[in-house]
Amino acid sequence: MKSLVRPAAALAAAFVALTPVTGQAADRPPFYEPPAHLPPHNGDVIRHERSFFYLDPFKHTHANAAVQRFMYRTTDRKGTPIAVTGTVLTPNTPYGHTGPRPIIAFAPGTQGLADKCAPSRQMPEGTEYEGLPVKHLLDQGWGVVVTDYQGLGTPGVHTYMTREAQGRAVLDSLRAAQRVPGTDLPADGPVALYGYSQGGGASAAAAELAPTYAPELALKGAVVGAPPADLDAVAANLDGSAYGAFFNYSLSGLGAAYDIDVDAYLSRHGQQVTADLRHNQCTTQALAKYPFLNSRFLTSDGRPLTERLARAPWKEVVADQRLGAHAPTVPVLLSHSRNDDVIPFRVGEGLAKDWCARGTTVKFSPNRVLGHILATAATSNEGAPWLRDRFAGRAAPSTC
Repeated sequence: MKSLVRPAAALAAAFVALTPVTGQAADRPPFYEPPAHLPPHNGDVIRHERSFFYLDPFKHTHANAAVQRFMYRTTDRKGTPIAVTGTVLTPNTPYGHTGPRPIIAFAPGTQGLADKCAPSRQMPEGTEYEGLPVKHLLDQGWGVVVTDYQGLGTPGVHTYMTREAQGRAVLDSLRAAQRVPGTDLPADGPVALYGYSQGGGASAAAAELAPTYAPELALKGAVVGAPPADLDAVAANLDGSAYGAFFNYSLSGLGAAYDIDVDAYLSRHGQQVTADLRHNQCTTQALAKYPFLNSRFLTSDGRPLTERLARAPWKEVVADQRLGAHAPTVPVLLSHSRNDDVIPFRVGEGLAKDWCARGTTVKFSPNRVLGHILATAATSNEGAPWLRDRFAGRAAPSTC
């Protein structure tokens, strides 16, 4: 199959890459501008090129892997074909285990909304804050593919927190990684999902969607860290907190996905702040510039936007993003800190219970690491050996 899939993908990529691009933004490199016509299948590769992955902004340390940046076809939440970008990495060392080299779909955590925040743009600059978890997966000998999601790097507002769009982008990144020419990754080998925070939600969404959206993938398991499974609970915790910018990201992203004009709710100051977050600030800069951002200081009527979530159209939009209504058919490791200051512990605990009730094999792994950011290391440290066991065919543990 490998010999058939890759030449077909290369032909499709060559054909589509020659199609003229239109409407390129001034700050968007030509690589990120989609062609006028997309290839026919989800996961089809549109274009690819050599890239780099540095672990520091001084570019002293790079990952021991071959790196390619690529554009591929996926679909948005409505099922409309779209182009998104990503990065695929293959370790330079041979895979030292039985069977083909596995591929991990790494679903990124919150990067920001500006195009410059796309992981495929930050990895070559050494500014990707999740560089160490990605390297940890590469160190296991696994291939890794990192999606940029819809609208992050490519045109449009990044549809942050949109369950179906994120889950599809992750699954189609695996399909694309199997088709990018020159990666030396198997076209039909074992794959798995990994993500923390926004990435945990995207990994969870992909695990729920996989049985119907990508049943051909040889999916072995999913690592889900601190998933924002219930946006009502997350929003109440975020608005006005040190991570208040994330709440603003959610409104912008969901508004873009559901064609809701968020600016209509905002004062002139609120519109200015939101535009700045959409176009200029990546996560670390946004948190430093807008600490304790409270939506009531951004709205035209002085009421917090959390009040809107209980009414149409936002009530239905938020309900659409709820995780746990569908059962993954592969084992899941769900890691969450009891001291998470961004996504309440009870949200991850509730998702584990929902999946258990629907028959999924879940290992729910609480920890007591202080804070959301530091707890990503706990997920990384536990996730790698758990995935190693899944690829070895060992029985998955369950806490259900």
